[in-house]
Amino acid sequence: MRPPNQKRADYLRHEIEREILSGLLVPGDRLDEQSLADRFAVSRTPVREALSRLASSGFVELRPRQGAVVAKLTIRRMVEMFEVMAELEGLCARLASRRMTPEERARLQQLHAQCGETAGADDPDAYYAMNKLFHETIYAGCHNGFLEETTRSIRNRLSPYRRHQLHQAGRVPNSYAEHSAVVEAILAGEADAADRLMRRHIAIQGDTFTDFISALPAAYSGRATG
Repeated sequence: MRPPNQKRADYLRHEIEREILSGLLVPGDRLDEQSLADRFAVSRTPVREALSRLASSGFVELRPRQGAVVAKLTIRRMVEMFEVMAELEGLCARLASRRMTPEERARLQQLHAQCGETAGADDPDAYYAMNKLFHETIYAGCHNGFLEETTRSIRNRLSPYRRHQLHQAGRVPNSYAEHSAVVEAILAGEADAADRLMRRHIAIQGDTFTDFISALPAAYSGRATG
């Protein structure tokens, strides 16, 4: 069981993420540790941990003598990160289609079924939690430790954006349908298809990209792309 401060840090991170993506907090806003501690009735330790995690995902900047401020997000940076993420996850799916053990394949099918249950519950955050386990099972199934670690690291940086995507109308059922195609390819040992389908699942492009950007608060989407 995680210590209480760890749980509080997780909660604070999610709450601050939500306020940033909803526009309640905008680029340049200062995040004072003591003010946040007083507001959420916690000590400064979980606040500090939450801000550190938000800094690792690019949502917060930790500046000398100024403390934490909401980072300036750019469309260009988001596109770059999603491009890399799509390639890495595609490679994970490709290798997993060849290397997953029977036990791992059964686990993947089980998680996919559980994703289906949450997909019908109209709860994007619950679906996101199952979705995370689904993807991490594929990372582990590639049986390449360095690739798994690298993919997890970039996924952690992108997790707020990916969670936000799931709140778009229709995205959860679409995500689940895309999962179904990926699972089918992996279980059939079709490496090329698994790679292609996973990259398509992760990438932000076309109408999906337009919808994603339009759903962001104006403080972000109105920024320059360079």
